[in-house]
Amino acid sequence: MNIHEYQGKEILASYGVRVQRGIVANNAVEAVAAAKQLTAETGTGWHVIKAQIHAGGRGKGGGVKLAKNLQQVEELAEQIIGMQLITPQTPPEGKKVNKVLVAEDVYYPGESETSEFYVSVLLNRGTGRNMIMYSTEGGMDIEEVAEHTPHLIFTEEIDPTVGLQGFQARRIAFNLGLSGNAFKEMVKFIDALYNAYIGSDASMFEINPVLKTSDNKILAVDAKVNIDDNALYRQPKYAEMRDIREENPIEVEAKEVGLNYVDLDGTVGCMVNGAGLAMATMDLIKYAGFEPANFLDVGGTADAKRVETAFRIILKDPNVKAILINIFGGIVRCDRVAQGVVDAYKNMGDAIKVPIIVRLQGTNAEIAKELIDNSGMPILSAVQFQEAADQVKAALS
Repeated sequence: MNIHEYQGKEILASYGVRVQRGIVANNAVEAVAAAKQLTAETGTGWHVIKAQIHAGGRGKGGGVKLAKNLQQVEELAEQIIGMQLITPQTPPEGKKVNKVLVAEDVYYPGESETSEFYVSVLLNRGTGRNMIMYSTEGGMDIEEVAEHTPHLIFTEEIDPTVGLQGFQARRIAFNLGLSGNAFKEMVKFIDALYNAYIGSDASMFEINPVLKTSDNKILAVDAKVNIDDNALYRQPKYAEMRDIREENPIEVEAKEVGLNYVDLDGTVGCMVNGAGLAMATMDLIKYAGFEPANFLDVGGTADAKRVETAFRIILKDPNVKAILINIFGGIVRCDRVAQGVVDAYKNMGDAIKVPIIVRLQGTNAEIAKELIDNSGMPILSAVQFQEAADQVKAALS
């Protein structure tokens, strides 16, 4: 589950991580009030107006602006709230901005130059251990740094039996070229950041940039946070942070009816029972020369109502040109699934305007094939994987 920057900063602050302070606003009037409050609390004269959407690269798209007075705060808030913000990480049409974060200016002059770093905490799936990734090249796309100057990216793997050790936090500060008070501040920052990552059941914390201020403080200027969906049952206060306006509406609807659905960019809709078979089905579609339009796991109760619901979810995607149903009848009988498909097709009438290929294997597979073949419905049946692939190819050729 992705959350907004201001929410990520709230989590960080609760674990003792120093952050760029800010107040969220839903309109220009609230933005001006937030700026006044920040000035009273922090002494900042300038304010940063930051669009709150679930995507990076907001600055490049015009979603992060500096306001030097209250009139500019109001003007910029009016410009940003309601805009369709397009960044390298949004869909082509962009995302609508519903709120902004009015933040203090932390790039003030002082005894030393400011410096920006990149720090993230995430799971290294290759080793099964948490990892801190960091670089001196903060404020930039880490993908660009990885591609052109990979030697500037460092990693620190954490042994899960002992957790983050003090020497590791010190090594990170040393590799970032810090000394004196800034070194000590970074050590504290890394320790608190890792505690926030573990304590919130996050799958990623990305801070870009981490700023060394002109008076040698270390703080998070941004926060990109992803909470593990599987842990939300024990993190109810974080579950409340979900903003469904930022999520794919089809995925939200599928989740509400208990379907595991992920929207993709292809043209062949998939309806499968079991995640492993779903992955194999998507491979099957690719080998046939096409791209899957979705991942959809209907689970073990593929009755008529559930199949019909799955049909309606898949067909909400206008790019779908065919639907492949691939069911292994282990717990659920294939003939029951076949009857569900036929009944759902009859119930939906003319709503289904694309070819449907059904591949059933397992308990009562032959009976299921007969049911479909004798239904009078324009549904293509298959038994073997390759047969299903061939039928998809024929239907779309």
